[in-house]
Amino acid sequence: MINVFLLLGSNLGNRELFLQQAIELISAEVAVPVTVSSVYETQSWGKTDEPDYLNQVLMLQTTLTAQQVLKKVLAIELKMGRRREVKWGARTIDIDILFYGDKVIHESNLVVPHPELYKRSFTLIPLAEIAPQLVHPVFGKNILELKAQLKDNLIVKKYTFE
Repeated sequence: MINVFLLLGSNLGNRELFLQQAIELISAEVAVPVTVSSVYETQSWGKTDEPDYLNQVLMLQTTLTAQQVLKKVLAIELKMGRRREVKWGARTIDIDILFYGDKVIHESNLVVPHPELYKRSFTLIPLAEIAPQLVHPVFGKNILELKAQLKDNLIVKKYTFE
């Protein structure tokens, strides 16, 4: 079994519901998450005039290949109404593969570990909550060390469901 870490994000519509639905679909179509981080509310990154995001990191174990996981999460995004019209644009759901075991993958449609994760507090904060000692296979540093080196100053706070 391979440990796979996914980042979920939503900043359109009922964000809480979209995260919950994504977890249900991932459970049914990829694997049931072993560990789930808290939900964090984050200022929009990249395209800063967008609504705030809710983000969450999941760890699952699967025998699927990285390409199979990618195909399934992209299908889930489409099923949930994701439209890729503007880079970093608002979205109902975004599912990124952060890590696929300790593999380093450079393919035309998939780069793992996620190439931007070490720059993003909205990724490293929930990741540090569930896997603080996970070592980045390219940088040789664990998640807490990467988090300590962040230059990202976006506000990321634990989200409380109403």
